[in-house]
Formats: sequence, structure tokens, C-alpha cells
Amino acid sequence: MNSLADQLLVLCLLINFAVLGTSRLTFSVRAVALQGVLLGVLPALVHPFSWHLATIVVSIIAVKGAVIPILIIRAVKKAEIQREFEPFIGYIPSLVLGAIFTSVAFIFATRLPLAPEHEGLLFVPASLATLMCGFLVLMGRRKAISQVIGYLLMENGIFIFGLLLAEAMPVMVEAGALLDLLVGVFVMGIVINHISREFSTLDTSKLSTLREG
Repeated sequence: MNSLADQLLVLCLLINFAVLGTSRLTFSVRAVALQGVLLGVLPALVHPFSWHLATIVVSIIAVKGAVIPILIIRAVKKAEIQREFEPFIGYIPSLVLGAIFTSVAFIFATRLPLAPEHEGLLFVPASLATLMCGFLVLMGRRKAISQVIGYLLMENGIFIFGLLLAEAMPVMVEAGALLDLLVGVFVMGIVINHISREFSTLDTSKLSTLREG
């Protein structure tokens, strides 16, 4: 089971690079949705079955793999923006930085004082790498929708780390985390809607030109 979980985590890391290296917003959303589905399956592979665990799996797959991606794709279509053409950090530099961050995550994970049962697992380095790649997308992209995708990657990184504690966490904690994620996406959706309504672009760098009346 652990080997299969490690394989899924490797796929999650590859998805990070897919998001970092593409300008297509719809592809990025679907990639993050696939990552969410993989993360939803992971708890069932590393923990014995329980109704608590089943609730986590179903909730994560439904929210991360369907509800949130559908909402973002609708926002993409409504804004009529298909690509991110001029990010703050180019796609090749983003991939290089992503590789560096991933390497640093693996090195740093080996120095952490982990519990014996968690040593040698990919959860901690995959969590740190996904978190840093999400932060890179969040800071390196101009479009508000791309920044939402970065936010989702960061949340996925936090979730991976939380999987190590899944048995000790009550259902309400996971429900609260999902609620925070949904609220964050809805808030970003409102921001995107107002930006597109008031301006001809969703380029957040243009906000620096605003002045008080």
C-alpha cells in the first residue's frame, strides 16, 4: 500500500510541474482537479477503513475533484481568458525554480525529527514541494484565476501533510478545512468578477495603477 501511495505522490509532484510549465488555464485547473482526486484516494491507502476515513475520501474527491474545478472553469469561460501570456516569472524559470524547491523539500524533510513510522515516506517532502510550487504559481502569475490555482496547490500541499494525522483528526477538522478552501475560492471568484466588470483585464499587476479619488 505504501508503495502505491508513493506512486500517487510522485504523480502529484509531476502535476506540480505540469501546472508550472503551462500557460493554458483550463489545463491547469484540470491538472489540479486530478491532483485533488489522487489526494482523495491517498487516505484509503495509508489508513485502515473506517466511516471517518470514508467521509474524508468522498468529501475530498467531490470538492477537490469536481465542485471547485467546475466553479473555476466557469469563471475562466465567463472571463473569456484561455492563457496566461506574460507571467511575472516565465515558464522555463518556473520549472527550474520548481525543481530547486522540490529538491530542497526532499533535503529538508530528511533533517526533520519525524516519528519512526513516518520516516522514509514521501508525504513530508511531497507536501513541502507542493506547498512551495503553489506559492510560486501564486506569486509568479499575473491573472487572478492563475493565482487561485496557486492557492489550490498550496492547500493541496497542506492536505498532504495532514494525511499523516488523519486518524487523529475528527471529521469536523477536515470539514472545516474544506469549508476554508471553498470560502477562499468563492472570495477569489468575487474578486475576479469585480475586476473583470470594472476593467478590461484580469491582470492583477494593473491594480497598482489605482489611486484614491
